[in-house]
Amino acid sequence: MAKAIEVEKQEIFKKGDPYYCPECQREHKKGKIYNQHLKYVMTPEKEKSEENLIEKDDNEELEKDMQAESKEGYMDDFYPEGEENELLDEISEEEMLAEGEDENEDNANQIEECLEAVKNLPGVGDATFRKLKKAGFKSLESLAFTPPTIIQQESGLGEKTVASLIKASMEQLNIGFKSAEEVWEQRKNITRITTGSQELDNLLGGGIETGSLTELFGEFRTGKTQIMHQLCVNVQLPREKGGLEGGALYIDTEGTFRPERIIQMAEALDLDHQKILKNIIFGRAYNSDHQILLIKEAANLIREKNIKLIIVDSLIGHFRSEYIGRGTLANRQQIINQHLHDLLRLCDIYVDLAVVVSNQVQAKPDVFYGNPLQAAGGNVVAHGSTIRVYLRKGKGEQRIAKIVDAPHLPEGEAIFSITEEGIKD
Repeated sequence: MAKAIEVEKQEIFKKGDPYYCPECQREHKKGKIYNQHLKYVMTPEKEKSEENLIEKDDNEELEKDMQAESKEGYMDDFYPEGEENELLDEISEEEMLAEGEDENEDNANQIEECLEAVKNLPGVGDATFRKLKKAGFKSLESLAFTPPTIIQQESGLGEKTVASLIKASMEQLNIGFKSAEEVWEQRKNITRITTGSQELDNLLGGGIETGSLTELFGEFRTGKTQIMHQLCVNVQLPREKGGLEGGALYIDTEGTFRPERIIQMAEALDLDHQKILKNIIFGRAYNSDHQILLIKEAANLIREKNIKLIIVDSLIGHFRSEYIGRGTLANRQQIINQHLHDLLRLCDIYVDLAVVVSNQVQAKPDVFYGNPLQAAGGNVVAHGSTIRVYLRKGKGEQRIAKIVDAPHLPEGEAIFSITEEGIKD
């Protein structure tokens, strides 16, 4: 009896063929689920063959043989020794593509809904809608939270038109006064991205928080860029593991982004590094104007690419090199202020988005005792950042993080390590 069934399997089912799975009640073509459910293989031809066998032979004997065969290893009949593990390790390409298509479809639906809401605003005709869409104002939130002068400059619309659009958007979004209880309910929905270090997560109140701009500043080799790389990996983790199941947008101003470091960190977490790299959108900023432009263009990518994290490494580098001398200081600070508010506006529009920037330090010549280092950018950057973390070197691989400013966190320190596998305790 066992020989008869074995002949049926080898003749009817071949490696790579699609098969019907009675367990899932659907057809599998390839991938991880395909391999894991091989023991349930059922093709139409095999179904008929087994029905014939059941008619000819005793049902109980057939069931015993099949159970025994399942215990011995059903897959061994089809694949040579060692090939089974190889197949189980294969990535489910078609099913991953299907998942990706579903995500893309959801994102497309969200974008379409936002555009439809803008189009339905009173006074918005086809010409106005095209101008708003071209300028990147594709949602009610983007209109409600953006200053009128910026909308006018970028869309070319008149002052009265912009004012009416902003007013209508705010009315539809019900933006106005609310009770502290409502604010608290909103704060409960804030999510966080793990840094990889439990100590550092505890210092930050659970990790890098969404809806806020977090600034990491310190000397060279204190771990700023390493944390940025780790966050690009961790943001893609499932929510129960400290991620947001989203992508990252990395704006590099110093040429320090390294995909090979991302691969090391991804493999340390048993993740597919190709998928991780694919979900990181990279932009190299070559000057301060280009850096500002990339942030403005980021608004068009957030929903389309499911971006949950924006990184700027570093914030101040280009500005320090391009605006030299006291005569340019006022202009520089004003532009940095606008740049920071572009980032903060993205946090307001997309509540599940986290923004992290790194910052350089400078020495104060008038300090004779204590630490002479302070973050570059002055009070403009200090006031623009929601949470500020100062990083300094410890012994060996150890680094020390200190909360300098946060509206809801006490001052404190945490020790973490930078290893080959990434950020650890």
